Amino acid sequence: MQKVMMQNVTIRNLLVGQGCRPLLIAGPCVLESETLAMEIAERLVSIANELALPFVFKASFDKANRTSAGSFRGPGLYAGLEILQRISQKLSIPVTTDIHLPEQAEPAAQVCDLLQIPAFLARQTDLLVAAAETGKPLNVKKGQFMAPNDMQYVVEKVRASGSGGLMLCERGTFFGYGRLVNDMQSIPIMQSLGAPVIFDATHSVQQPSGAGGKTGGNRAMVEPLARAAAALGVNGFFFETHPRPDESPSDGPNMIPLDKFASCLRGVIRIWETAKDLNTTCE
Repeated sequence: MQKVMMQNVTIRNLLVGQGCRPLLIAGPCVLESETLAMEIAERLVSIANELALPFVFKASFDKANRTSAGSFRGPGLYAGLEILQRISQKLSIPVTTDIHLPEQAEPAAQVCDLLQIPAFLARQTDLLVAAAETGKPLNVKKGQFMAPNDMQYVVEKVRASGSGGLMLCERGTFFGYGRLVNDMQSIPIMQSLGAPVIFDATHSVQQPSGAGGKTGGNRAMVEPLARAAAALGVNGFFFETHPRPDESPSDGPNMIPLDKFASCLRGVIRIWETAKDLNTTCE
C-alpha cells in the first residue's frame, strides 16, 4: 500500500498531525452531571497546560451500544449538548462527543469542534457522510473487527463528503471472546493513509461483555500501552478518566482515576518527546 502524505487537522485553533505536539482527548465516558463533568474538565485543562498539549474535552451524551438494555446511557442528545456547550464556553476549550445516527451529526456539530465515530460504526456510510458534511473534523475509531489498512475506505468516504479533516483512532482488536489486543502496526499503517492517528488507551483494555452483562477491563494496562504508542510517534492520545472510576456508570474498569492521570500522562509524554523527530516543526 502506497504511503500518502499526512494531512494535518485543525480543531478550532489546534493543529494536529505531523510535527505537532500530541493531541489529548480526555474526559469521562458518559455525562453524569454538569458539576462532575466541569470538575473533570477543569482538572484536565490544568494538566494539558502543564504539559503544553492541545486538549479536547470528551464526554458522551448517549452510550448507545451498552451490553445490557438496563445500563445507564446518559442525558440524551440535547441535554448533553447543552452541558458540553457550557463547558466549552466557560473553559474556552474545544469539546467532542460520539454520534451514532446520521441525524445527530448536525446538532452535535453546532456545539462540538470535533465529531467522534464509535468503532462499531466505522463502516456506516450514511453516518460517516453526514458527519463529514457538517464540515467539522472527525475522529473515526477503527472497528475492533477491522484491519488497519481497511480504514483506507473510511478515509475515502469521509474525504469525498467533506473537507473538515479526519483523524483515525486505534482502540484494540477482538482477540477471541471478551478480550482486545493492540497490534501496534496499526499506528504507522493508518498514518500511511494520510491521517493523524490517535491512540485510545482506555478502550484498548476493555473486556467486552466480560463482567456479567457489562464490559470489564484492566486499567493497569492503560499506561503501558500508551507508552508503547508514544514510542511509535502517535499523533495523539485518548483517555477516559473519573474521580471515582469504580462508581462510574460506564467503562469504570478501564478508566484512570483522575488523581493519577497527571502522573500517567507525564510518563507517556516523556517517551513521546524522546522518540519524536526533532527536525519537524508545527507550522
